[in-house]
Amino acid sequence: METPEWFTDALQAPVEDEYVEVDGCSIHYRRWGSAERPGLVLVHGGGAHARWWDHVAPLLAGEYCVVALDLSGHGDSERRAEYSFSLWGREIIEVAAHSCMAEPPIVVAHSMGGWVAITAAAEHPDRIAGLVVIDSAVAVPDPEREAAEVGEAFGRLRIYPTLDAALLHFRTVPRQPDVLPYVTEHVALTSVRAVEGGWTWKFDPAVFECGMLDAAILPRVRCRVSLFRAEHGLVTPRIGVYMYEQLGRVAPVVEVPLAWHHIMLDQPIPLVTGLRAMLADWEHSVAATRST
Repeated sequence: METPEWFTDALQAPVEDEYVEVDGCSIHYRRWGSAERPGLVLVHGGGAHARWWDHVAPLLAGEYCVVALDLSGHGDSERRAEYSFSLWGREIIEVAAHSCMAEPPIVVAHSMGGWVAITAAAEHPDRIAGLVVIDSAVAVPDPEREAAEVGEAFGRLRIYPTLDAALLHFRTVPRQPDVLPYVTEHVALTSVRAVEGGWTWKFDPAVFECGMLDAAILPRVRCRVSLFRAEHGLVTPRIGVYMYEQLGRVAPVVEVPLAWHHIMLDQPIPLVTGLRAMLADWEHSVAATRST
């Protein structure tokens, strides 16, 4: 498949790489757009990293200061002895502050990153203005975590002798039949690092040891929330209804047609369209009152 012009332009968009220390750990993030614009923080899923958003963030940077971070233990951020949703949530808060966002940002988070963002919104209610959770199923186990627990993926990191050998082993968890090859190639290439003896993945396998998110935290989220579900993803209509109820019956559930769990790999343009529409509505509407 030929690489489209929009994707090439997105990867060539001006971007800054920055670092901030959070609780003794250096956290890497990327920033697009002017700091004078409203803030938008993008959070990746388990085992992923900030550069999964490289082709999405520039499409939102016309109206927002967009930041994508590497949670500790992922990407180009440092590793910790232990990880938790609360600690990762503080990383979101500190990255937003360090990137010069004057007002509380809206957080857009995928998969396990949605668990982190929900935790951050519940524990720091004055520091997050809104939350868009993308195919994050709070009522069922995270697929990356399940794969790690049974040894199907994310175990001890292998070292591959060449870059090409490493890239041949890149795959999504859960697997999905439809991806855009040019997007997947970019994500795979930015998921590895050179080490002694060859190449290996950037994530720390220990990130999958912190368990599942307790659904009891959902009613504690008081900011605006929208739930995006992939048609063929993890958030089934039933799970969407459950999360909608727990969030006070004010969090719309938006289905992205034809999409699989890793929406940015197969349906990035519909995803951006949905995000733009939701964010534009939030700019001009009054938040609904939550039911008890």
